[in-house]
Amino acid sequence: MAFPFKAYKHDEVKRRLDAIFHGKCAYCETFYSASAPVDVEHFRPKGSVSEDPAHPGYWWIAMAWDNLLPSCIDCNRKRKQHMVASSASLTELRENMKRQPSTQSGKQDSFPIKDGSPRLQPEDVVYTAEQALLLNPCVDVPRDHLEFVFDGTPPVSLVVPRADPDPSERGAVSIQVYGLNRLGLVQERTRVLRHLEFLGDLVLELGELIDQLAQPVVVSALAGTQAGTVAQRLQLLLDRTVTEMKAMASPTQPYSAIAETWLAAFAEKLDRG
Repeated sequence: MAFPFKAYKHDEVKRRLDAIFHGKCAYCETFYSASAPVDVEHFRPKGSVSEDPAHPGYWWIAMAWDNLLPSCIDCNRKRKQHMVASSASLTELRENMKRQPSTQSGKQDSFPIKDGSPRLQPEDVVYTAEQALLLNPCVDVPRDHLEFVFDGTPPVSLVVPRADPDPSERGAVSIQVYGLNRLGLVQERTRVLRHLEFLGDLVLELGELIDQLAQPVVVSALAGTQAGTVAQRLQLLLDRTVTEMKAMASPTQPYSAIAETWLAAFAEKLDRG
């Protein structure tokens, strides 16, 4: 029996999802509005399950609010994509990918579960028995299963399953199904990463200059001159740069997860220095 699922397409549903997720895809953090209208995605697919042809889909929760997520078309629809392994150059990366065969990614009606796990049925009142292999960003903590690696010099941003002590199966499946290392996405994350690296180098350089200007002999030599305020002005510039870096990790910004990861590593580097 086919059901005319329509309510989830209502403009008010899209508006509220857009507000909750700051206009970003729930899976990859891309600003979907920059390229295409949002797909209202069913985390548990409503009409069929590609891994279980006998299952009719999760039709009874097709309109459930906690089953709806905003998604870009690349994460939600089955499409051929070039997947990235590693590269030192964005230009080289694109050229290399042109020579690589494309692979299918995109969730669509996919909903893999752990072997031996019972699939949810209409009469079930709790979902805990069904062990999903896809990460739900509203329920799971993605960083428990995924981590960013900054490969190459200059670096390229890739996402891999977190390994502690073993690679996360749910992380690996989510990377594959959502296409989290597809070429265009890696390029956009890498642009954010390299902007952070530029700002981080600027912060380190400004810090060194400020320390040099704070030497007593320099302070004495500059006292009473217009150059005497240089250290203060450099400190203001450093503070503004740090503020911009932190703002890139705000939930309202695209790819904030990689910015947060990079900033944590940068803070550790400063502490060690």
